[in-house]
Amino acid sequence: MNITKRIAQSPKGDIALYKMTNTNGASVEISALGAGIVSAIVPNSNGDLADVVLGYTNPADYFYDGPCAGKIPGRYANRIAKGVFSINGKSYQLAINNGPNALHGGPEGFQNKIWDSKIVDDSIVLTLNSPDGDENYPGNMKVTVTYYWSENNELRIDLTAESDADTIVNLTNHAYFNLAGENAGDVLNHTLWLGSSKYVPTDDTLIPTGDVDDVAGTPMDFTTAKTLGEDIKADFPALIYGKGYDNCWLVDNWDKSVKKIAELCNVEAGRRLEVYTDQPAVQVYTGNWLAGSPISKSGRSYNDYDGVAIECQGVPDAPNKPQFPTQILKAGDIYKRTIVFAFKTL
Repeated sequence: MNITKRIAQSPKGDIALYKMTNTNGASVEISALGAGIVSAIVPNSNGDLADVVLGYTNPADYFYDGPCAGKIPGRYANRIAKGVFSINGKSYQLAINNGPNALHGGPEGFQNKIWDSKIVDDSIVLTLNSPDGDENYPGNMKVTVTYYWSENNELRIDLTAESDADTIVNLTNHAYFNLAGENAGDVLNHTLWLGSSKYVPTDDTLIPTGDVDDVAGTPMDFTTAKTLGEDIKADFPALIYGKGYDNCWLVDNWDKSVKKIAELCNVEAGRRLEVYTDQPAVQVYTGNWLAGSPISKSGRSYNDYDGVAIECQGVPDAPNKPQFPTQILKAGDIYKRTIVFAFKTL
C-alpha cells in the first residue's frame, strides 16, 4: 500500500489530504476536512479506472456545502425533530438548520471541522475533540475515524466516540456514488438491492412518524434489486416529501454484526458496490438537491440525481423515538461502528 500526503490551503487553515493506492493502482483519497472521502478511483470489468465518488475541485469548497459530500456529519447525522432532545430529564435545544429541524449536528458540525490526522501503518486515522456544549450537545466527546484501503478495493471505515457525560451520537459517511464515474450524469439507471423489508415513514419535513412500515407493494421495496429511477417519480408520500428517495430503512435481522446490507450496480459501467455495516439502519439519498453544488472535479456543478448516498447509521430522531435503537452514549462507554464500501467488477 502506498500512501501519499498533500496539503491544501483554506481560510480556516491547512487541509491534509491522503491518497491510499493499492498495488492494482486503485486508490481512495481522504480529506481532513470533515474526515471525508473525496475520491475513489476503481476499475471496471475491463480494468478501466474511474473516480466513482462525487467531489469538488477545490478542497476548501467542502466547507458548508449543502450536499455534505463524502464527509462524516455529527454529532448526530440526519435529523432531530425541532432540534430538541432530552437526556436524564434535561432538555437540549440544537440549531435549526433544515426546515423546522436540526440536521447533521448543526451548522458547525463535524463535517465542517478540520480534523487532526495522521498515517498509522496502512491506515489514515482522524481525530476530533468536540467540547462540552459544542453545537449545544452535552459532554466532551472524542471521535476517531479510521480508514483502511485493501488490495481488494475495499474501504473500511471504523468509527468510535467516547464522552465524559451522557450524550447522543450518530455517525455515518455521506459519500455520493456514481459507478459510471463522477461526471457521468444521473444514477437513475443504477440498480439497488437493500437487505431491508421495513422502512421508516416520515412527515413532510422528513422526521419519522415513529411507525415502521413494510416495503412490500410500495416504491420503497428494494428487496429485489431494481433501478433507482423505476419508482422515483411515483405518487407516494415519501417520494413526494423528498423529491426522490431520502428515507431510512431498517436492517433485517440486525444483530450488531457486520453484514452486507446493500448492493449498488451499474451494468453498463461494469461496476458494483457492496455495502457492509453493523449499524441498525441505512438512509438512501438519491442526491435530490445536488444542483448548485460547488464546482466538481469535472468543472461543473452537479445536477440533481447525479449521485446516490448510502448512509449506514442510526434512525433519524431516535433520541425522541424510544421504539428505535438507542443512540445514547453513556459517559465512559465507547461507541463503535463499522462501514465497508467494497468495490467490485461485473
